[in-house]
Amino acid sequence: MEIILIRHTSVDVPQGVCYGQTDVPLRDTFEQEAAITAENLKLYIGESQQVDRFYTSPLTRCVRLASYCGHPDATRDERIMEINLGEWEMQPYEAIKDPRIEEWYADYINVPATGGESFMMQFKRVSEFLDELRKKEYNRVVIFAHGGVLVCAQLYAGLIKPEEAFSALTPYGGIIKIQLI
Repeated sequence: MEIILIRHTSVDVPQGVCYGQTDVPLRDTFEQEAAITAENLKLYIGESQQVDRFYTSPLTRCVRLASYCGHPDATRDERIMEINLGEWEMQPYEAIKDPRIEEWYADYINVPATGGESFMMQFKRVSEFLDELRKKEYNRVVIFAHGGVLVCAQLYAGLIKPEEAFSALTPYGGIIKIQLI
């Protein structure tokens, strides 16, 4: 099965602010960014335009891009939401006084944010979603999601290692393709 994953366009959140699952707004440049992403998606899908199913994170930043790309009825699934950063959401990282943040910086793979998830917890729920997809008879699926979800999908497909997660982040509006057997 071929899975095409699209990261949402850029968000209107100040640099350095923690925003995982918070439903944040998109930048004023959404239309221009989305137009580029939509054109690139057409290239990834190819002339056949054959896609068995479209999925999206239920967060507005993904639903809006799915709609712009012609898929307002894409199936919403909470398992493909961004990592939950719990009590740290919408705070500048430098302003977070929680002593656990140092533990998280040292081992974000295994240490959850206070009241939230670790990277491996996010990976587990994304993996459960992908496991379910594998059981279906799909040839091609398109998923509108988040940077962390795209990283999890690459890890699931064996393309990266957990410690490469931050360096494997797809740019806003970017598209990747994975193959699952």
